[in-house]
Amino acid sequence: MAGELDDAYEGDDELVDLPLAFNEPRNTEKIEGAEKLTQTWRVKERMKTVSVALVLCINVGVDPPDVVKTSPCARLECWIDPISMASQKALEAIGSSLQKQYERWQPRARYKQSLDPTVEEVKKLCTSLRRNAKEERVLFHYNGHGVPKPTVNGEIWVFNKNYTQYIPLSIYDLQSWMGSPSIYVYDCSNAGTIVQSFKQFSVQREHEAESAGVNGGPRYGASPPVPSSVKNCIQLAACRTNELLPMNPELPADLFTSCLTTPIKIALKWYVLQNTVRLVPGLTQELVDKIPGQLNDRRTMLGELNWIFTAITDTIAWNTLRWDLFQKLFRQDLLVASLFRNFLLAERIMRSYNCTPISSPKLPPTYQHPMWQAWDMALDLCLRQLPQLLSDEKATFQHSPFFTEQLTAFQVWLSYGSEKRSPPEQLPIVLQVLLSQVHRLRALDLLGRFLDLGSWAVNLALSVGIFPYVLKLLQSSARELRPLLVFIWAKILSVDSSCQADLVKDNGHKYFLSVLADPNMPPKHRTMAAFVVAMIVNDYRQGQVAALQGNVISTCLEQLNDSNPLLRQWLAICLGKVWSNFDNARWCGVRDSAHEKLHKLVEDRVPEVRAAAVFALGTFINNNVSERSDHATNIDLGVGMTLVPAANDGNPLVRMELSVAFGNLVMQFDNQFTAVATKMIEEERVVKDKSIPVVSAETPGGWNIITTSNSSDHSLILPNPNTIKRSSSRGSLLGLLTNSMSGSNAPLSPQVQYSRSPSSQESISSTESMRRVNSVSSLSSLSGWNFNIVYTTIWKSLLQLAADPHHQVAQMAKVIVNSVKLKASTLSKPKSVIHNSGSISHSAPSSPSNRPHTPESTPPQPVPGMEESIKSPGLRREVTSPARLPTAAKPLMSHSAQFGRTRKLFDKGPNLILEKDEEIASVLTPNSVVTNFFPWCCRHFSQPVNQLSEQQDPESEIHFKQEYRNLRNSRVRTEAKEEQMKAGFNRLDEQIFVNQNQGIPSVIKFHHYEPELAVADKDGVSLWNWEQGTKLGYILNENPRNTRITSLEYINDQDNPLLLCGTDDGAVRIWRNYLSDGEEDGKELVTSFSALSEMLPLTRGSGLVIDWEKESGMLLASGDVRTIRIWDSRKEAKIQDIPTGADSCVTSLASDSLGRSLLIAGCGDGTVRLFDRRLSPAECRVMTLREHQKWVVKVHLQRGIEGKIVSSSNGGDVRFWDPRFTESEKVLQLTQGLTAMDIHQHADVLACGAIMQYIGVFNKSGDTLSTIKYHEGFLGQRIGAISCLAFHPYKVKLAAGSKDSFISVYSTPIRRT
Repeated sequence: MAGELDDAYEGDDELVDLPLAFNEPRNTEKIEGAEKLTQTWRVKERMKTVSVALVLCINVGVDPPDVVKTSPCARLECWIDPISMASQKALEAIGSSLQKQYERWQPRARYKQSLDPTVEEVKKLCTSLRRNAKEERVLFHYNGHGVPKPTVNGEIWVFNKNYTQYIPLSIYDLQSWMGSPSIYVYDCSNAGTIVQSFKQFSVQREHEAESAGVNGGPRYGASPPVPSSVKNCIQLAACRTNELLPMNPELPADLFTSCLTTPIKIALKWYVLQNTVRLVPGLTQELVDKIPGQLNDRRTMLGELNWIFTAITDTIAWNTLRWDLFQKLFRQDLLVASLFRNFLLAERIMRSYNCTPISSPKLPPTYQHPMWQAWDMALDLCLRQLPQLLSDEKATFQHSPFFTEQLTAFQVWLSYGSEKRSPPEQLPIVLQVLLSQVHRLRALDLLGRFLDLGSWAVNLALSVGIFPYVLKLLQSSARELRPLLVFIWAKILSVDSSCQADLVKDNGHKYFLSVLADPNMPPKHRTMAAFVVAMIVNDYRQGQVAALQGNVISTCLEQLNDSNPLLRQWLAICLGKVWSNFDNARWCGVRDSAHEKLHKLVEDRVPEVRAAAVFALGTFINNNVSERSDHATNIDLGVGMTLVPAANDGNPLVRMELSVAFGNLVMQFDNQFTAVATKMIEEERVVKDKSIPVVSAETPGGWNIITTSNSSDHSLILPNPNTIKRSSSRGSLLGLLTNSMSGSNAPLSPQVQYSRSPSSQESISSTESMRRVNSVSSLSSLSGWNFNIVYTTIWKSLLQLAADPHHQVAQMAKVIVNSVKLKASTLSKPKSVIHNSGSISHSAPSSPSNRPHTPESTPPQPVPGMEESIKSPGLRREVTSPARLPTAAKPLMSHSAQFGRTRKLFDKGPNLILEKDEEIASVLTPNSVVTNFFPWCCRHFSQPVNQLSEQQDPESEIHFKQEYRNLRNSRVRTEAKEEQMKAGFNRLDEQIFVNQNQGIPSVIKFHHYEPELAVADKDGVSLWNWEQGTKLGYILNENPRNTRITSLEYINDQDNPLLLCGTDDGAVRIWRNYLSDGEEDGKELVTSFSALSEMLPLTRGSGLVIDWEKESGMLLASGDVRTIRIWDSRKEAKIQDIPTGADSCVTSLASDSLGRSLLIAGCGDGTVRLFDRRLSPAECRVMTLREHQKWVVKVHLQRGIEGKIVSSSNGGDVRFWDPRFTESEKVLQLTQGLTAMDIHQHADVLACGAIMQYIGVFNKSGDTLSTIKYHEGFLGQRIGAISCLAFHPYKVKLAAGSKDSFISVYSTPIRRT
């Protein structure tokens, strides 16, 4: 026997590779979208510098009186020597040259020159430019090399008309003329003085504006102050206060202007003047002036240097400045950005000559930034080629390795980068590299890898200014860029969906539609394209129109059968978003039979795909238009009917989307659903006794509307007991659902006469004519009574969803149900008093109650699509003639005109009804029922896609924990082997743990690898540490009142365990973090679903019986039903129903999950039934073993190829069977009244518990090993009647629970040390 056990045990060594169930993101994550980050990358106000005033006060040939110039001195102005020509001609040439230098940066601006001007000329120029610029920016360039330095009083100097005097011009006046926004460039000595004065005058103006507002406006004759905030005005000054401009004769006189307008030329000149020129022998100023190429041609030396310079200065600014300052100076205005990039060069060059340029707003020092060394390196490598290029015409220019090296540096950062590290300084260079076809592919690949780090990386890239570049690249036809661009755009849109407008504006949507339609693209990239299209059309009508014109619907429908589940999911979501509130797209879908093709996905093997299909069909039928055609109605109701089976889906995501879809239908067919609800409420009132409160609706605030009925004058016929079935959720929904489901299933057609048959089928007979309100009349005017069946079926599905074991699903459905029921109850408000002893009297709703009583005398009856319904044959009632009532709102019944003993909710007195505003208090709106399914799906793309997960990362904390658990599991299995080998001849009665449980134990389970014991009572599970004797915690299962836990399983106990609880209403709930203290990290509901429906109300029922196959991930469920249902945990869907063929409940299940497909069911009638899951339902029962005469307590299938079936019954007999024969091989006759039994999986030991307060432990030969009757210790008391037993899966430990709430753990003799 030991050898056989060892062979059977070998398979457990492979537990490391067992699949984890319910471990997908849908089970482990909260279903919510990614955290919305504040989007700051978009420039709030893009500006243009549209006007430029060039004011030159040079006065050629005359030096200013307050500046003593050296000899020789710097003379060049705009690279022109003014002494080389006549003074006036030189002045004009300098002005013209300066204008050309500025035009290189802003060619479309309006330029005006003012050469050696007067005050009036400057005023006229500035006011004219401001008037024409309106709200745009104006640039004021001031060259004061021929006039005195600015004064501390805030004045600069110009001339009089005859050029005989220097005339001061106040900065205060200049502010008034220029207005804002403006930019000022001061190229003169002591320029810092102007900046200081400008700030003082700005503050003065703000004070004047405030005082003018307080005093009622400016005084008569005074000009109103022009707002000129420092924030809207930018200043660049050549030097600080008390600093003179450099006079080095080798430099131009306007060095600051040269840096701002001709940066490459001055940078090369300065390079030649430095000692570093020795690295390039023979390099002279004349050679540098002959560098070949154009600045705007990146293929030439000059163009490449300009390109590198732009990348370096952008990088310095991005890595140095505050984010908001970088946006304002380097991304808002092209001319301003160019000037500030060049300003960084000016700071570097001029500081080397003891002159410090300043700016407002102030910039941090950048002249020693490490990137300047990269600039010097690039100059070295380029200029060393210059002599050969100029001397040899055949010589070719070797491009700089600068960008390649920077991309490599970026790649290195990506290898170790994370959000916690400082951002990669090369990011602006990557942006520049996108302009080059040579490096573009690699740059896009690295950019995509960077964006994949998370939403923070996307925001960082957008802040650099990547958006216009990747938008323009969508015009490229290069196929090799498609995967990269689709990935990048998926990342961008997952973080900032507002980009949809930019894409539609630039026809970018066509790019992604072409990718989506390309069969040669991998499914991964087509999935991203579908996501991008879905984001383009999401709540954006222009996007929907553009996508529809691009044949998006037919493109998506053609690929719905693709093998990639994520692609199928996003195709369905994309379709749902395209026709959401867009009737043209919906009818396009109708023509392509989209709803029929999507319905196939409702049964997909992947839950997310099923949810996406229901989502798409839900938006498809959300067609809330004023005029509705019969065709549209047929389609909507047809889709609604096809969605009804999804109410039994195993995944809550699907059922939540179904609630939304049905909510859309209810909004459109409000009157029809109200009629169905009204009919059910009306019949409910006939059935109920007048003393029994009936919940007719629930208000949005949570109050119940209670009505009572009087049926004293009617013959109340109770339902046939043979057809009664147990409520699927007793006590749930505040009693609302049970009451509502007792109505007729018969269709609501004109003058239909109906009756109740004892069967579950519906029939129409002639017992009474039913009066209806006009909403019911409209119901049958569409297409006969068939539509009424549709409304009734969907309504019952909604009631089923409102009783769903998943609280979110139930809450969503309750909102819909209560809105309809509130309207239905409103129609029943008192209109008149009928004083007739035979009439039905109803009081106003009673006081709010959270727990209305549900009479036990009217148990629910199953109906198609719903487990709860009450059928009562032959119900009759007298009603008032509809002809006597108003057409608009005919009451369904009369009401009492008297108040009850207590005031009633909404009760305003006899003959009063709700006010209009109160009637619509619970009106269903499109936003009443919403889910986070779409945002949650989008979150997938905002998270890392191409990186190793933490579970896969061998250095992550999660991986180390997993390694520890694997070692722990192996140790437990190894240590248990010795116990197992000795178990067949050892006593098993040493009590190592005893304690009193919170409730009477119904199920008890050991954790496989931890000293943890789970004990289920009626409503919850207690967790105990059986080694230390301490209680670890208690969790409520949140099952409805009047239900109890009958099944308990550990799932994934080799890893992070989950706790599965099954209750006798057929519901399964799976919990995570069940051992936490209940605060922030409290228990979490992983999933819940109805494993069984239509539970039979037996006198003695087994509730829900389950068997968990951890190897295959299958959950077998049966109990008080006539079927065995098999659920696939990976699909979260039912895959098979096996009829038991028995007239009694299933009491125990066992299966062989290692490939034999054998399933064994013990039944309440004493039979043991064997099934082969591979066969059809009609043929799958292969054998019935009938030797037991009483209730089967336990069936067990031994492991291994020769595994025997072991079964036991209440009669005390334990039988061993060979699965090939119908007669037992061995029988152990133990004791009568067995209540529990368990067999160790690996040891030769079994235990039986009896109602006669004892536990017997035997080996499989029938030898008695131990008999346990008393608790250990002095004065040990007698153990209670045994309610449950369980062996540890590996160790030879036995847990027992008894009716007196005590739980114990017994062990083989422990060796004392």
